Amino acid sequence: MIPFFVPGGRVARTWARRSVLALGGGLALLASAASSAAPTAQPIRIGLIEGLSGPFGNAGEAVARNLQWAVERVNARGGVRLPEGSRPLALLRLDSKGSVEEALSVLKSALDQDVAFVAQGNSSAVAAALIEALNKHNQREPARRALLLNYSAVEPSLTNEKCSPWHFRFDAHADMRLSALLDVLAQDRALSRVYLIGQDYSFGQHVVRRSQELIGQRRPDIAVVGQELHPIGRVKDFLPYAAKIKASGAQAVVTGNWGNDLTLLVKAARDVGFEGKFYTFYGNALGVPGALGEAGVGRVVALAEWHPNVGGRASDELVQRFRQRFPKPEDDYLHLRMQVMVEMLAQAIERARRTEAGAVARALSGARYDGRSLGGLGQGVMRAGDQQFIQPLYVSVMQKAGSEGVRFDVEGSGYGFRTLRYLSAAQTELPHSCRMPAY
Repeated sequence: MIPFFVPGGRVARTWARRSVLALGGGLALLASAASSAAPTAQPIRIGLIEGLSGPFGNAGEAVARNLQWAVERVNARGGVRLPEGSRPLALLRLDSKGSVEEALSVLKSALDQDVAFVAQGNSSAVAAALIEALNKHNQREPARRALLLNYSAVEPSLTNEKCSPWHFRFDAHADMRLSALLDVLAQDRALSRVYLIGQDYSFGQHVVRRSQELIGQRRPDIAVVGQELHPIGRVKDFLPYAAKIKASGAQAVVTGNWGNDLTLLVKAARDVGFEGKFYTFYGNALGVPGALGEAGVGRVVALAEWHPNVGGRASDELVQRFRQRFPKPEDDYLHLRMQVMVEMLAQAIERARRTEAGAVARALSGARYDGRSLGGLGQGVMRAGDQQFIQPLYVSVMQKAGSEGVRFDVEGSGYGFRTLRYLSAAQTELPHSCRMPAY
Protein backbone atom coordinates (compact mmCIF):
# COMPACT_ATOMS: atom_id res chain seq x y z
CA MET A 1 0.00 0.00 0.00
CA ILE A 2 1.32 3.43 -0.94
CA PRO A 3 1.89 5.62 2.13
CA PHE A 4 0.22 8.97 1.66
CA PHE A 5 0.31 10.81 4.96
CA VAL A 6 2.79 13.69 5.08
CA PRO A 7 2.61 15.94 8.17
CA GLY A 8 2.48 19.61 7.44
CA GLY A 9 -1.06 20.62 6.63
CA ARG A 10 -3.33 21.07 3.64
CA VAL A 11 -0.71 21.37 0.88
CA ALA A 12 1.16 18.25 1.91
CA ARG A 13 -2.03 16.29 2.45
CA THR A 14 -3.53 17.40 -0.85
CA TRP A 15 -0.36 16.38 -2.71
CA ALA A 16 -0.33 13.04 -0.95
CA ARG A 17 -3.98 12.37 -1.69
CA ARG A 18 -3.52 13.20 -5.36
CA SER A 19 -0.71 10.67 -5.46
CA VAL A 20 -3.19 7.90 -4.65
CA LEU A 21 -6.06 9.23 -6.76
CA ALA A 22 -5.10 7.03 -9.69
CA LEU A 23 -4.83 4.02 -7.40
CA GLY A 24 -8.23 4.77 -5.86
CA GLY A 25 -9.75 5.10 -9.33
CA GLY A 26 -8.14 1.84 -10.39
CA LEU A 27 -9.58 0.04 -7.39
CA ALA A 28 -13.03 1.45 -8.16
CA LEU A 29 -12.74 0.21 -11.77
CA LEU A 30 -11.64 -3.22 -10.59
CA ALA A 31 -14.57 -3.39 -8.18
CA SER A 32 -16.91 -2.34 -10.98
CA ALA A 33 -15.48 -4.95 -13.32
CA ALA A 34 -15.76 -7.66 -10.67
CA SER A 35 -19.35 -6.68 -10.02
CA SER A 36 -20.26 -6.74 -13.71
CA ALA A 37 -18.60 -10.13 -14.13
CA ALA A 38 -20.60 -11.66 -11.28
CA PRO A 39 -24.00 -13.29 -11.92
CA THR A 40 -26.74 -10.69 -11.80
CA ALA A 41 -29.05 -10.88 -8.81
CA GLN A 42 -31.73 -8.64 -7.39
CA PRO A 43 -29.96 -6.20 -5.03
CA ILE A 44 -30.93 -5.83 -1.41
CA ARG A 45 -31.67 -2.12 -1.15
CA ILE A 46 -30.91 0.14 1.81
CA GLY A 47 -32.95 3.32 1.58
CA LEU A 48 -30.93 6.26 2.92
CA ILE A 49 -33.35 8.94 4.15
CA GLU A 50 -31.21 11.98 4.87
CA GLY A 51 -30.86 15.70 4.29
CA LEU A 52 -28.66 15.58 1.20
CA SER A 53 -29.38 19.22 0.39
CA GLY A 54 -30.11 22.30 2.47
CA PRO A 55 -28.22 23.62 5.52
CA PHE A 56 -26.98 20.18 6.60
CA GLY A 57 -26.35 18.76 3.15
CA ASN A 58 -22.63 18.37 3.91
CA ALA A 59 -23.42 16.12 6.87
CA GLY A 60 -25.87 14.11 4.78
CA GLU A 61 -23.35 13.59 2.01
CA ALA A 62 -20.75 12.48 4.57
CA VAL A 63 -23.19 9.77 5.63
CA ALA A 64 -23.87 8.78 2.01
CA ARG A 65 -20.14 8.35 1.33
CA ASN A 66 -19.73 6.14 4.38
CA LEU A 67 -22.70 3.93 3.56
CA GLN A 68 -21.74 3.70 -0.11
CA TRP A 69 -18.25 2.56 0.85
CA ALA A 70 -19.63 0.02 3.32
CA VAL A 71 -21.94 -1.36 0.63
CA GLU A 72 -19.06 -1.56 -1.85
CA ARG A 73 -16.94 -3.46 0.65
CA VAL A 74 -19.65 -6.07 1.24
CA ASN A 75 -20.19 -6.45 -2.51
CA ALA A 76 -16.45 -6.74 -3.16
CA ARG A 77 -16.38 -9.96 -1.16
CA GLY A 78 -19.34 -11.41 -3.03
CA GLY A 79 -22.35 -9.74 -1.44
CA VAL A 80 -24.82 -11.23 1.02
CA ARG A 81 -24.92 -15.02 1.02
CA LEU A 82 -28.41 -16.52 0.88
CA PRO A 83 -29.69 -20.05 0.16
CA GLU A 84 -30.74 -19.04 -3.36
CA GLY A 85 -27.34 -17.45 -4.03
CA SER A 86 -25.44 -14.27 -3.16
CA ARG A 87 -27.10 -10.89 -3.62
CA PRO A 88 -25.42 -7.48 -3.71
CA LEU A 89 -26.35 -4.55 -1.53
CA ALA A 90 -27.46 -1.27 -3.12
CA LEU A 91 -27.84 2.19 -1.59
CA LEU A 92 -30.97 4.14 -2.55
CA ARG A 93 -30.50 7.87 -1.88
CA LEU A 94 -33.66 9.66 -0.68
CA ASP A 95 -33.27 13.37 0.07
CA SER A 96 -35.37 14.50 3.05
CA LYS A 97 -33.96 18.04 2.79
CA GLY A 98 -33.69 17.96 6.60
CA SER A 99 -37.50 18.07 6.96
CA VAL A 100 -39.72 15.70 8.93
CA GLU A 101 -42.48 16.05 6.32
CA GLU A 102 -40.10 15.29 3.44
CA ALA A 103 -38.65 12.34 5.36
CA LEU A 104 -42.11 10.81 5.79
CA SER A 105 -42.84 11.39 2.11
CA VAL A 106 -39.68 9.63 0.91
CA LEU A 107 -40.25 6.84 3.46
CA LYS A 108 -43.59 6.17 1.78
CA SER A 109 -41.83 6.12 -1.58
CA ALA A 110 -39.29 3.59 -0.26
CA LEU A 111 -41.99 1.37 1.23
CA ASP A 112 -43.96 1.50 -2.02
CA GLN A 113 -40.83 0.11 -3.68
CA ASP A 114 -40.69 -2.71 -1.08
CA VAL A 115 -37.49 -1.41 0.52
CA ALA A 116 -37.17 -3.37 3.76
CA PHE A 117 -34.18 -1.56 5.28
CA VAL A 118 -34.17 2.19 5.89
CA ALA A 119 -31.17 4.13 7.25
CA GLN A 120 -31.39 7.57 8.90
CA GLY A 121 -29.71 9.46 11.69
CA ASN A 122 -28.97 13.17 11.27
CA SER A 123 -32.01 14.29 13.28
CA SER A 124 -33.67 12.77 16.32
CA ALA A 125 -36.93 14.54 15.41
CA VAL A 126 -36.92 12.84 12.01
CA ALA A 127 -36.00 9.49 13.58
CA ALA A 128 -38.92 9.71 16.01
CA ALA A 129 -41.34 10.41 13.15
CA LEU A 130 -39.95 7.53 11.07
CA ILE A 131 -40.20 5.10 13.99
CA GLU A 132 -43.85 6.01 14.55
CA ALA A 133 -44.60 5.71 10.83
CA LEU A 134 -42.90 2.30 10.60
CA ASN A 135 -44.73 1.02 13.67
CA LYS A 136 -48.05 1.81 11.95
CA HIS A 137 -46.96 0.55 8.53
CA ASN A 138 -45.64 -2.74 9.86
CA GLN A 139 -48.82 -3.40 11.81
CA ARG A 140 -50.98 -2.49 8.83
CA GLU A 141 -48.97 -4.40 6.22
CA PRO A 142 -47.15 -7.31 7.89
CA ALA A 143 -46.15 -8.75 4.51
CA ARG A 144 -44.14 -5.60 3.68
CA ARG A 145 -42.50 -4.72 6.99
CA ALA A 146 -39.34 -2.59 7.20
CA LEU A 147 -36.61 -1.72 9.72
CA LEU A 148 -35.03 1.60 10.66
CA LEU A 149 -31.24 1.47 11.05
CA ASN A 150 -30.21 4.57 13.02
CA TYR A 151 -26.58 5.68 12.86
CA SER A 152 -26.73 9.11 14.58
CA ALA A 153 -30.10 10.10 16.07
CA VAL A 154 -29.10 9.97 19.73
CA GLU A 155 -32.03 11.39 21.72
CA PRO A 156 -32.24 8.80 24.54
CA SER A 157 -36.01 8.25 24.48
CA LEU A 158 -35.75 6.51 21.10
CA THR A 159 -34.41 3.38 22.82
CA ASN A 160 -36.22 3.98 26.11
CA GLU A 161 -39.90 4.95 26.33
CA LYS A 162 -40.22 5.24 22.52
CA CYS A 163 -38.39 1.99 21.76
CA SER A 164 -39.63 -0.13 18.87
CA PRO A 165 -38.85 -3.63 17.61
CA TRP A 166 -38.36 -2.03 14.18
CA HIS A 167 -35.66 0.44 15.30
CA PHE A 168 -31.97 -0.34 15.87
CA ARG A 169 -29.56 2.38 17.04
CA PHE A 170 -25.85 1.98 16.20
CA ASP A 171 -24.62 5.19 17.85
CA ALA A 172 -24.24 5.73 21.59
CA HIS A 173 -27.17 7.82 22.77
CA ALA A 174 -26.79 11.30 24.23
CA ASP A 175 -26.65 10.22 27.88
CA MET A 176 -23.94 7.66 27.11
CA ARG A 177 -21.98 10.29 25.19
CA LEU A 178 -22.43 12.98 27.84
CA SER A 179 -21.40 10.67 30.64
CA ALA A 180 -18.05 10.02 28.93
CA LEU A 181 -17.52 13.62 27.84
CA LEU A 182 -18.33 15.17 31.21
CA ASP A 183 -16.12 12.69 33.04
CA VAL A 184 -13.21 14.32 31.21
CA LEU A 185 -14.57 17.83 31.85
CA ALA A 186 -14.92 17.08 35.56
CA GLN A 187 -11.24 16.14 35.79
CA ASP A 188 -10.19 19.67 34.79
CA ARG A 189 -9.76 21.14 38.29
CA ALA A 190 -9.02 24.61 36.93
CA LEU A 191 -12.47 24.78 35.33
CA SER A 192 -15.09 26.77 37.27
CA ARG A 193 -17.43 28.36 34.66
CA VAL A 194 -19.25 26.59 31.80
CA TYR A 195 -21.65 27.75 29.08
CA LEU A 196 -24.25 25.37 27.57
CA ILE A 197 -25.57 25.89 24.03
CA GLY A 198 -27.59 23.68 21.70
CA GLN A 199 -29.97 23.43 18.79
CA ASP A 200 -33.61 24.00 19.69
CA TYR A 201 -35.12 20.58 19.09
CA SER A 202 -35.46 17.38 21.11
CA PHE A 203 -31.81 16.34 20.99
CA GLY A 204 -30.30 19.79 21.60
CA GLN A 205 -32.75 20.49 24.41
CA HIS A 206 -31.86 17.19 26.08
CA VAL A 207 -28.12 17.81 25.86
CA VAL A 208 -28.40 21.24 27.52
CA ARG A 209 -30.73 20.00 30.25
CA ARG A 210 -28.80 16.81 30.99
CA SER A 211 -25.43 18.58 30.91
CA GLN A 212 -26.52 20.89 33.70
CA GLU A 213 -27.72 17.92 35.76
CA LEU A 214 -24.49 15.94 35.30
CA ILE A 215 -22.24 18.93 36.00
CA GLY A 216 -24.19 19.54 39.21
CA GLN A 217 -23.69 15.92 40.25
CA ARG A 218 -20.01 15.56 39.34
CA ARG A 219 -18.67 19.08 39.91
CA PRO A 220 -21.11 21.14 42.00
CA ASP A 221 -18.39 23.80 42.27
CA ILE A 222 -18.68 24.57 38.54
CA ALA A 223 -21.08 27.39 37.72
CA VAL A 224 -23.22 27.15 34.59
CA VAL A 225 -22.96 30.81 33.52
CA GLY A 226 -25.29 30.58 30.53
CA GLN A 227 -27.76 28.36 28.72
CA GLU A 228 -28.82 28.95 25.13
CA LEU A 229 -30.99 27.22 22.55
CA HIS A 230 -30.95 28.50 18.98
CA PRO A 231 -33.03 27.62 15.88
CA ILE A 232 -31.65 24.56 14.14
CA GLY A 233 -30.15 25.15 10.71
CA ARG A 234 -31.35 28.74 10.41
CA VAL A 235 -28.68 30.83 12.13
CA LYS A 236 -26.19 32.27 9.64
CA ASP A 237 -24.40 34.62 12.06
CA PHE A 238 -23.34 33.17 15.41
CA LEU A 239 -21.40 36.26 16.45
CA PRO A 240 -24.10 37.42 18.92
CA TYR A 241 -24.08 33.99 20.57
CA ALA A 242 -20.28 33.91 20.68
CA ALA A 243 -20.18 37.41 22.18
CA LYS A 244 -22.53 36.29 24.97
CA ILE A 245 -20.35 33.27 25.65
CA LYS A 246 -17.23 35.43 25.93
CA ALA A 247 -18.99 38.06 28.07
CA SER A 248 -20.20 35.37 30.49
CA GLY A 249 -16.64 34.61 31.54
CA ALA A 250 -17.08 30.94 30.59
CA GLN A 251 -13.93 28.86 30.43
CA ALA A 252 -15.60 26.09 28.44
CA VAL A 253 -18.60 25.44 26.20
CA VAL A 254 -20.55 22.17 26.15
CA THR A 255 -22.57 21.61 22.98
CA GLY A 256 -24.24 18.84 21.03
CA ASN A 257 -24.34 21.02 17.88
CA TRP A 258 -23.56 19.28 14.62
CA GLY A 259 -23.09 20.18 10.96
CA ASN A 260 -22.89 23.85 10.01
CA ASP A 261 -24.43 24.88 13.33
CA LEU A 262 -21.25 23.69 15.03
CA THR A 263 -18.82 24.96 12.39
CA LEU A 264 -20.33 28.46 12.38
CA LEU A 265 -20.43 28.55 16.18
CA VAL A 266 -16.73 27.77 16.58
CA LYS A 267 -15.81 30.20 13.79
CA ALA A 268 -17.70 32.96 15.59
CA ALA A 269 -16.05 32.04 18.90
CA ARG A 270 -12.65 32.34 17.25
CA ASP A 271 -13.59 35.69 15.71
CA VAL A 272 -14.63 37.23 19.06
CA GLY A 273 -11.47 35.94 20.74
CA PHE A 274 -13.03 33.31 23.00
CA GLU A 275 -10.15 31.29 24.45
CA GLY A 276 -12.02 28.59 26.34
CA LYS A 277 -12.47 24.91 25.53
CA PHE A 278 -15.23 23.28 23.49
CA TYR A 279 -16.59 19.95 24.75
CA THR A 280 -18.43 18.57 21.73
CA PHE A 281 -20.13 15.50 20.35
CA TYR A 282 -18.99 16.23 16.79
CA GLY A 283 -16.08 18.66 16.84
CA ASN A 284 -13.68 16.33 15.06
CA ALA A 285 -14.67 17.11 11.45
CA LEU A 286 -17.08 18.89 9.05
CA GLY A 287 -14.98 22.03 9.05
CA VAL A 288 -14.42 22.54 12.77
CA PRO A 289 -10.63 21.83 12.93
CA GLY A 290 -10.00 23.95 9.85
CA ALA A 291 -12.17 26.77 11.21
CA LEU A 292 -10.22 27.00 14.46
CA GLY A 293 -6.74 26.13 13.25
CA GLU A 294 -4.01 26.65 15.84
CA ALA A 295 -6.56 28.22 18.20
CA GLY A 296 -8.22 24.81 18.61
CA VAL A 297 -5.13 22.90 19.69
CA GLY A 298 -5.72 21.44 23.14
CA ARG A 299 -9.10 23.17 23.32
CA VAL A 300 -11.55 21.15 21.17
CA VAL A 301 -12.64 17.91 22.78
CA ALA A 302 -14.73 15.44 20.77
CA LEU A 303 -16.33 12.09 21.42
CA ALA A 304 -16.92 9.17 19.05
CA GLU A 305 -16.90 5.40 18.82
CA TRP A 306 -13.56 5.69 16.99
CA HIS A 307 -11.23 8.27 15.46
CA PRO A 308 -8.41 8.00 12.90
CA ASN A 309 -5.63 8.04 15.50
CA VAL A 310 -6.77 5.22 17.78
CA GLY A 311 -3.73 3.35 16.48
CA GLY A 312 -3.09 -0.18 15.38
CA ARG A 313 -2.69 -1.77 11.98
CA ALA A 314 -6.40 -2.38 11.31
CA SER A 315 -7.34 1.20 12.15
CA ASP A 316 -4.52 2.74 10.10
CA GLU A 317 -5.38 0.58 7.09
CA LEU A 318 -9.05 1.55 7.33
CA VAL A 319 -8.16 5.25 7.24
CA GLN A 320 -5.83 4.75 4.27
CA ARG A 321 -8.38 2.72 2.29
CA PHE A 322 -11.15 5.27 2.91
CA ARG A 323 -8.92 8.10 1.75
CA GLN A 324 -7.98 6.17 -1.36
CA ARG A 325 -11.68 5.81 -2.14
CA PHE A 326 -12.47 9.45 -1.31
CA PRO A 327 -9.25 11.43 -1.87
CA LYS A 328 -10.67 14.97 -1.62
CA PRO A 329 -9.82 16.53 1.76
CA GLU A 330 -13.36 17.88 2.18
CA ASP A 331 -14.72 14.31 1.92
CA ASP A 332 -12.60 13.10 4.82
CA TYR A 333 -15.12 12.04 7.45
CA LEU A 334 -15.05 8.34 8.28
CA HIS A 335 -17.68 6.95 10.67
CA LEU A 336 -16.79 3.47 11.88
CA ARG A 337 -20.29 2.91 13.31
CA MET A 338 -21.77 3.22 9.82
CA GLN A 339 -19.40 0.55 8.53
CA VAL A 340 -20.40 -1.66 11.46
CA MET A 341 -24.11 -1.04 10.79
CA VAL A 342 -23.91 -2.31 7.21
CA GLU A 343 -21.72 -5.25 8.22
CA MET A 344 -24.14 -6.29 10.98
CA LEU A 345 -27.11 -5.95 8.65
CA ALA A 346 -25.43 -8.22 6.09
CA GLN A 347 -24.61 -10.77 8.78
CA ALA A 348 -28.16 -10.68 10.18
CA ILE A 349 -29.63 -11.29 6.72
CA GLU A 350 -27.32 -14.26 6.30
CA ARG A 351 -28.32 -15.69 9.69
CA ALA A 352 -32.00 -15.15 8.93
CA ARG A 353 -31.46 -16.79 5.51
CA ARG A 354 -33.92 -14.31 3.99
CA THR A 355 -34.54 -10.58 3.69
CA GLU A 356 -37.93 -10.41 5.44
CA ALA A 357 -37.73 -7.59 8.01
CA GLY A 358 -39.11 -9.55 10.96
CA ALA A 359 -36.66 -12.42 10.47
CA VAL A 360 -33.74 -10.02 10.06
CA ALA A 361 -34.80 -8.05 13.14
CA ARG A 362 -34.79 -11.20 15.26
CA ALA A 363 -31.32 -12.09 13.93
CA LEU A 364 -29.99 -8.58 14.59
CA SER A 365 -31.42 -8.17 18.11
CA GLY A 366 -28.82 -9.39 20.58
CA ALA A 367 -26.18 -9.85 17.87
CA ARG A 368 -22.53 -9.39 18.76
CA TYR A 369 -19.90 -7.84 16.54
CA ASP A 370 -16.14 -8.08 16.78
CA GLY A 371 -14.79 -4.96 15.10
CA ARG A 372 -11.14 -5.36 16.01
CA SER A 373 -10.23 -6.46 12.50
CA LEU A 374 -12.43 -3.78 10.89
CA GLY A 375 -10.72 -0.77 12.41
CA GLY A 376 -10.14 -1.19 16.10
CA LEU A 377 -13.73 -0.80 17.31
CA GLY A 378 -13.44 -3.64 19.76
CA GLN A 379 -16.38 -5.82 20.63
CA GLY A 380 -19.94 -4.52 20.63
CA VAL A 381 -23.43 -5.95 21.09
CA MET A 382 -26.87 -4.90 19.89
CA ARG A 383 -28.52 -5.12 23.31
CA ALA A 384 -31.77 -7.04 22.86
CA GLY A 385 -33.68 -5.23 25.60
CA ASP A 386 -33.72 -1.87 23.82
CA GLN A 387 -31.87 -2.50 20.52
CA GLN A 388 -29.19 0.00 21.47
CA PHE A 389 -25.70 -0.90 20.25
CA ILE A 390 -23.26 -1.02 23.16
CA GLN A 391 -19.75 -0.20 21.97
CA PRO A 392 -16.51 1.44 23.10
CA LEU A 393 -16.13 5.23 23.04
CA TYR A 394 -13.13 7.54 22.70
CA VAL A 395 -12.79 11.04 24.09
CA SER A 396 -10.14 12.88 22.06
CA VAL A 397 -8.55 16.33 21.88
CA MET A 398 -7.45 18.36 18.86
CA GLN A 399 -3.70 18.56 18.23
CA LYS A 400 -1.36 19.44 15.40
CA ALA A 401 -0.78 16.60 12.95
CA GLY A 402 2.59 14.96 13.44
CA SER A 403 2.59 15.51 17.19
CA GLU A 404 2.60 12.52 19.53
CA GLY A 405 -0.41 10.27 18.94
CA VAL A 406 -1.62 12.22 15.88
CA ARG A 407 -0.47 10.44 12.76
CA PHE A 408 -3.48 11.50 10.68
CA ASP A 409 -5.04 14.92 10.37
CA VAL A 410 -8.67 15.49 9.29
CA GLU A 411 -9.98 17.18 6.15
CA GLY A 412 -6.53 18.33 5.07
CA SER A 413 -6.52 20.80 7.95
CA GLY A 414 -3.13 19.89 9.41
CA TYR A 415 -4.89 19.05 12.71
CA GLY A 416 -6.06 15.73 14.11
CA PHE A 417 -7.20 14.22 17.39
CA ARG A 418 -5.40 12.35 20.14
CA THR A 419 -7.09 9.98 22.57
CA LEU A 420 -7.70 11.41 26.03
CA ARG A 421 -9.79 8.57 27.36
CA TYR A 422 -10.92 5.16 26.11
CA LEU A 423 -14.04 3.54 27.49
CA SER A 424 -14.78 -0.12 26.87
CA ALA A 425 -18.25 -1.19 25.79
CA ALA A 426 -19.03 -2.27 29.36
CA GLN A 427 -18.03 1.17 30.68
CA THR A 428 -20.39 2.99 28.30
CA GLU A 429 -23.46 0.88 29.08
CA LEU A 430 -26.37 2.56 30.89
CA PRO A 431 -29.67 1.03 32.08
CA HIS A 432 -32.76 1.44 29.90
CA SER A 433 -36.51 1.71 30.46
CA CYS A 434 -37.63 0.07 27.20
CA ARG A 435 -40.45 -2.46 27.34
CA MET A 436 -39.94 -3.94 23.91
CA PRO A 437 -43.13 -4.92 22.08
CA ALA A 438 -43.20 -8.26 20.30
CA TYR A 439 -42.25 -8.56 16.62
